[in-house]
Amino acid sequence: MQPIGGNGEADAADAPLDAPAVTRTSTVAERRHRRKLAFDLTTLAVVGALLIGALAASGAVLYRQLYSPTAFVLDYLHLLADGRASDALLVPGVSVTTEELAAAGLPGAASHALLRGEALTPLTEIEPVSEEEGEDGTTEVTVSYRVGGHAGETTFEVERDGRVGVAPTWRFAESPLAVIELAVRGSMQFLVNGFPIDKRQVSPDGLDADPLEPVSLLAFSPGLYSITVDTAATASPGVAVLADAPLAAVPVSFQAEPTKEFIEVVQTKVDAFLADCATQKVLQPTGCPFGYYVRNRIVEPPSWSITENPTITLEPDGADWAITRTQAVAKIDVQIQSLFDGTLFDVDEEVPFFITGKITILPDGTASIAVSASD
Repeated sequence: MQPIGGNGEADAADAPLDAPAVTRTSTVAERRHRRKLAFDLTTLAVVGALLIGALAASGAVLYRQLYSPTAFVLDYLHLLADGRASDALLVPGVSVTTEELAAAGLPGAASHALLRGEALTPLTEIEPVSEEEGEDGTTEVTVSYRVGGHAGETTFEVERDGRVGVAPTWRFAESPLAVIELAVRGSMQFLVNGFPIDKRQVSPDGLDADPLEPVSLLAFSPGLYSITVDTAATASPGVAVLADAPLAAVPVSFQAEPTKEFIEVVQTKVDAFLADCATQKVLQPTGCPFGYYVRNRIVEPPSWSITENPTITLEPDGADWAITRTQAVAKIDVQIQSLFDGTLFDVDEEVPFFITGKITILPDGTASIAVSASD
């Protein structure tokens, strides 16, 4: 008989007494693995959600800054701020046709002379104010700015103009250009923001342009435009206008004034004219504003001199200038013989008279002066 203990040990070694313990250890490990996997997946989901949110936020920022209607308008305004007029004209919807001008009640033949960098006043402090979608599919973008020290605010109408990839493109539904209707009296030439313009160059009538009729000039909006006259004959302190509304008429009208130098030239010419009249040895100098009447016979031809020249002032006369009525004094020396008894007597007498005149500025810039007597 074999000892029971020996067989018992062998049986115990072969029997799966430890199997339940191994199973419990595996189950715990699997649970831990599943919990870790679930945690990792949750973490990845949260990270993914955060990334998607960040991308969405970044996309929204990029849209506002680069692809929104406001960004489109700001790009246009920054071109004006940099004086890049030719580039601004290429922005979709900026250029305007004759038909569009006429439809807006504006002159279809408005000149493009001011649509250049030399005639721009830089914009500063450009800031978006609002962006509102309209029921007709357009978007109204309002922007504030400063121009020439003046604060302004303009609303632009923008519409979709297709896509580039996934990004939308835009155009102005209404051109941001305005029309300055400028009437400058007293000069055919003027300056707009320092840029020289001649009415005859911008008028549809060319050399036949009426000096009193306004000329129409397309202008960027927003924009500040200072109009001055600075010629040898006339000048003005200037008028500044703010074009701050798209496709709007901006009327400007003012009178230039004669320069001191111009008045001095007229004074010299009038004095010379009267001095020439005084060389005529007749009682009624031909074409002159003074004379002397006698009922008796003169012995010798009279002598004239101008003892007091007129003080010249000028006033507007339509497209030209007029000499304001003013007094002068001539002196006559003549010997007269009485027809009644033959008596001789000397006349040494001052003869007051009044003059006026008309001054016409000729196409070559010279002036034609015509002096006449005035009652």
